[in-house]
Amino acid sequence: MNHKTRRPTLQDVADKVGASKMTVSRYLREPQQVAVATAKKIALAMEELGYIHNRVPDMLANAKSRAIGVLLPSMSNQVFSSVVRGIESVTGPAGLHALYGHYGYTMAREEQQIEQLLSFNVDGLILSETQHTHRSLRMLETAAIPVVEIMELPERPIDLAVGLNHAAAAQVMVGLMLAKGRKRIAYLAARLDHRTRQREAGYLAALAKAGFEPILIHTDQPSCFTLGGQLLRDALQVAPDLDGVFCTNDDIAAGAMLACQALGFRVPEQISVAGFNALDIGLALAPQLASVITPREAIGRLAAERLIGRIEGRQYPDKVVDLAYEIFLGQSL
Repeated sequence: MNHKTRRPTLQDVADKVGASKMTVSRYLREPQQVAVATAKKIALAMEELGYIHNRVPDMLANAKSRAIGVLLPSMSNQVFSSVVRGIESVTGPAGLHALYGHYGYTMAREEQQIEQLLSFNVDGLILSETQHTHRSLRMLETAAIPVVEIMELPERPIDLAVGLNHAAAAQVMVGLMLAKGRKRIAYLAARLDHRTRQREAGYLAALAKAGFEPILIHTDQPSCFTLGGQLLRDALQVAPDLDGVFCTNDDIAAGAMLACQALGFRVPEQISVAGFNALDIGLALAPQLASVITPREAIGRLAAERLIGRIEGRQYPDKVVDLAYEIFLGQSL
């Protein structure tokens, strides 16, 4: 037999607390609007009863969902785990739920995910890209909810943006390699997304300023250590006199450095290696990997703060915030 128990209702919680359904409903929507003592009683009653709030009626009534949507290009990329920590350090204390989706670095998939998140009547969106399909932009315009684009600095943001200047950071890093006397520096690039292209622009600007020819080694494959090694070997085929590699991220850089060492090249004496994002893997290598330290957690935190502010009706004159990066020199330059 199926002994299915009755699901506790809002009235059950109200009866247990000795309050009205309206008070309990207000607590679920805006807990800060309920007296602290009453809020504690409601929370305890919900826990004891195993009450699960049904958000569908609120959504159908076009009420605030107390949820935001967050779109990430990858769920496995360490870069975005830091961003998520920053977001949740703000959304948790604010009583907001974050609904996550990933789009595999494609605009078409992002469009599908935006549609999905909007169907849940989210109060706002954090997007990890600044380039979107026409339909995505139309849906966001129709939804008329706050949007924060992160990681980059768009010239015309949908609403707000929080990111860093990837081209400038790359130009500084390559400039440091040139200052060390490197003349034949290759750029190892994977996936070829928008941020990869921005870093390439910085690399090209640094070489052009110094009067050296670029060596571009491209692939649209996703980044991994083994791919970094293959790109390094490809670079050596093109430029046997290679004396430096600037890599689009630390996965590629780590693989390139390990390949250099396996081929008998001394790092940095013969070939210097630099990456981007300053992941933990770079600190575990010997020599430690030089890399651009990107403020990923700070980006997530500020994006969430600004999104909540916009949901609450706040205005921000500075629509795009450029957060500072740092350079970790390591010993691989």
